[in-house]
Amino acid sequence: MATKRGTGESAARTARPKRKTPETFRARALTPSLTVNDLKQSLAWYETVLGFTVEDRWESNGALRGVELKAGTTRLMLNQDDWARGRERLKGEGFRLWFDTAQDLDALAADITARGGRLDHEPRTMPWGHRAFGLTDPDGYRLTIAQLAR
Repeated sequence: MATKRGTGESAARTARPKRKTPETFRARALTPSLTVNDLKQSLAWYETVLGFTVEDRWESNGALRGVELKAGTTRLMLNQDDWARGRERLKGEGFRLWFDTAQDLDALAADITARGGRLDHEPRTMPWGHRAFGLTDPDGYRLTIAQLAR
């Protein structure tokens, strides 16, 4: 009989499902890349309001073209729109970034609002068991910051 790991009981290993042949795709990480209207404004928001740090920067002819940001083990790239598809192109439509954290969600939400962030909704327990709050970045990309309810 299998038991939960970390409960102090002897844990019998459950059989892993046999891998398909040919082997299916198995990613190790996902780094979304968002096209933004004003890279400097978006970068400031992600750094100042959310607390991301800059991991890498890309410049072309002395102009900042993109950045790779990091928060914990999560990475996110921001790229300046080149306007090749027009200046009216909508961003963030039908898209949500979901971040899991072990931090105190209420304190994190309070810190974000103290730094100028506006929450779409306050921290609350969702019907599926996560506690979460939402916010929207300057380009309309929606973010959820959540943790598994304890």
